[in-house]
This record gives sequence, C-alpha cells and structure tokens, in this order.
Amino acid sequence: MPKYLLLKHYRGGPEQHRPSPPLDQWAPEDVEAHMAFLRHVSEMLVETGEFVDAQALTPERTFVRYGGPDAAPVTTDGPSPETSDLVAGWYMVDVESRERALELAAYVSSEPGQGGEPMYEWIDVREVMSDGPADD
Repeated sequence: MPKYLLLKHYRGGPEQHRPSPPLDQWAPEDVEAHMAFLRHVSEMLVETGEFVDAQALTPERTFVRYGGPDAAPVTTDGPSPETSDLVAGWYMVDVESRERALELAAYVSSEPGQGGEPMYEWIDVREVMSDGPADD
C-alpha cells in the first residue's frame, strides 16, 4: 500500500480559503477544539489501520549544510520566516490509494478554526517514494 505525507503549514501554499490568524491569537476554547479534532484524526487512523505517524512542529527552524571535511556544519535561520513556507506538522498514512489519501486530507482540512468554523486549510499531499532511483 502506498504511504502519503499529509503536510499542514503555518504558511505557504495556495491562498487561504478562509484566512485565519496564528493559533497563539485564538481563544483557548478554539485551540482546544482544534487540537481535539487533530487527536481524533490520529485515533480514527489507528482504528482503520492507516496510521503511520503524526507530529506537530514548532515554527522555529534552522537550515544546516555540510561545512567541509574539517569544518563544523554551516547553519542559518534561512529565508525570513515571515515570507517562507513553514510546515506545522504532518500525518503519515498508509492507504489503499491516492484517492483515499486525498479523502483523508480533505477531512483534515475541515478541522475547526476560530469560532468552531471549518478552516478549509490547504493540506499538501505527498506520496512517499517506495523505491530508490533505478540503476539504468
């Protein structure tokens, strides 16, 4: 069965259907409802046998690259976080088809936002490569 990564973003992707302020500006009850929904998604995926992993990420990040044979890694905060894409978290699912992955992503997109209204958040759906490059 193919595996898919369903990526949630702080920023990035197509224009938001329903713009929403950052989570730290929401009312506590809206944050709790949102997080409860995300926990529900994980529980549902476990029950259906489609769950592989799910994680939330903080917005802080560091870009790292190889510095050379005798050098320390080179690090930077990278592009300005205000203008770049930031991944908020993901679900890794193991499903029967791409259509099922899209169905699950649409369900995640219905997560409650401020006031309990669906967020209509864009979810980035990426298939995990099952094989390495061919040796042609």
